[in-house]
Amino acid sequence: MRTELVTTLKRRATEIIAELETERDPVLITQRGRPAAYLVDVETYEQAQRRLAVLEGIARGERAIEDGRVVSHTEAKKRMARWLS
Repeated sequence: MRTELVTTLKRRATEIIAELETERDPVLITQRGRPAAYLVDVETYEQAQRRLAVLEGIARGERAIEDGRVVSHTEAKKRMARWLS
């Protein structure tokens, strides 16, 4: 991953974004010598959002199990059949 100063981003935004689209390697933007933001291409960002949504769904399922909010396989099939109708 490469690092760019925020002032460099301001001067070369079009060029940096074009490189980002082809290389797909995130760019760390620093401001006053400290990390300020990451710049990623749209596809990488959207893929990360999809993965995060799946992980959040898994976490909700694990909490439901811990809380005892479960149903039998037969009941789940009935509910899914109603939902898909």
